[in-house]
Amino acid sequence: MLNLFRSVPYRGPGSIHAFSSLKFRLRLAFSIFHQFRTMKRKAESPEPAARKAARGNDYCSVQPKRDSLGNQIWPAPEDQMIAARAFFRECAKAQKPTLIVPDKDADGLSSGVIVHRTLVKLGLDSKLLDVHLVQKGSNIHEEDERKVMLEKKPTFVIVLDQGSRSGPPVIDGPGVKTLLIDHHLSDEFPKDAQVVSACHYPPVAPTSLVTFEICKDLDQDIAQECGYLCAIGTHGDLGNTLKWEPPFPDMTETFKKHTKKAINDCVSYINAPRRTGTYDVVTAWKALLEAKDLQEILSNRRLEEARREINFEVEKHTHTPPKFSKDGKIAVLKINTQAQVHPVIATRWAGHLKSKALEIVMVANYGYLPGKVNFSCRIARCARDRDPPVNIIESLKAVADLDTTDLVQRLGSSFARGHKEASGGIVNTAEFEELCLLMKVGEKPDRPEGETPKKKAEKSPQKNTLNNYFRKS
Repeated sequence: MLNLFRSVPYRGPGSIHAFSSLKFRLRLAFSIFHQFRTMKRKAESPEPAARKAARGNDYCSVQPKRDSLGNQIWPAPEDQMIAARAFFRECAKAQKPTLIVPDKDADGLSSGVIVHRTLVKLGLDSKLLDVHLVQKGSNIHEEDERKVMLEKKPTFVIVLDQGSRSGPPVIDGPGVKTLLIDHHLSDEFPKDAQVVSACHYPPVAPTSLVTFEICKDLDQDIAQECGYLCAIGTHGDLGNTLKWEPPFPDMTETFKKHTKKAINDCVSYINAPRRTGTYDVVTAWKALLEAKDLQEILSNRRLEEARREINFEVEKHTHTPPKFSKDGKIAVLKINTQAQVHPVIATRWAGHLKSKALEIVMVANYGYLPGKVNFSCRIARCARDRDPPVNIIESLKAVADLDTTDLVQRLGSSFARGHKEASGGIVNTAEFEELCLLMKVGEKPDRPEGETPKKKAEKSPQKNTLNNYFRKS
């Protein structure tokens, strides 16, 4: 680089040529230096494809559990899977009213449609099939929901992806048989329910995948006709970067027929109505149930309108600045909207925020239900490889346990539900504010003993610097 300056001919101190030539070569030198630094940075960092692969979802890489004979236990214990198939056969043979109770998201609704199609394939009259979709902010354990389900007078009830907790039977009616298929973390279930739970058998399969694995052995056409439903539900829960590797099934034929982009767009369309303020879940259910092809879903005008509405709400609230707990482990964003966009925003921020201390991103929505705070938590990307791993449910409960009164009881059974990696809850506004006080949200961290505050570097009073000169020219 020095040779650039040595080659400038000297034509006297007042030479315009010498000055302009020097100016040109300085610019050239800065340009070469900048390119050199850029090339060095690129060489030191992985290529974009490699970075994407590094960030990619290695969800299936975990080794499944095995029984005493060395047999793989996945997606759930084999005895549970066999019993579930027997339940479906009995249900179809009985020709009695059957109620499907799926969760409101892509995973739950896809599971419901797989069950619906399987039972029809097995011979159950479709007129005997009904669906119950829980109301906004509610769950199947609420008395109002149990009353509505009981009024339908079903003999068989199939609960899908609703989360599991102890309690009375889903329906108290005489002779009612209930099958519960789920993957949310729980060791407690409604009384008298027959259970298929994937929560303890990694890599944990979403409910749609568990349902698909059960049903594809009941009819030879299910694997082909319901493969895209399994993909929609699985991508809805695990993300669109999922690598379908063992023990997950080989979905090559499904992705030959339906592109991953189309699958992922359907996830967005099916999830949109339940996120709107009107909570239009029934539209998503009907669209998924009646569609014979993905294009029918993607051309559904109401689903498209719902997605536009949600995209607007996400963009409106996603720029809310986070505040941090005093220990820096939890970032809290508070929003106010009737739309259920808090999980989406939590996922977005979890991928962007970085710090050595940060573990969890929490988005709290004060406007979804009157008098309540609905909040969603996600593990920050920078904390996903921590050892020991971050457990959101345990972290939330540890914060609540700091209280010396009865806060844990007042937070109720809808606090810290879901998964270790993606949890949340619905609590009263006053109790949530107490939780924030325990986290000391917005308080500055204490300075370590002996550490002196850093002095700000004084700015140079000189304004006519070399950089400014070239910027002006």
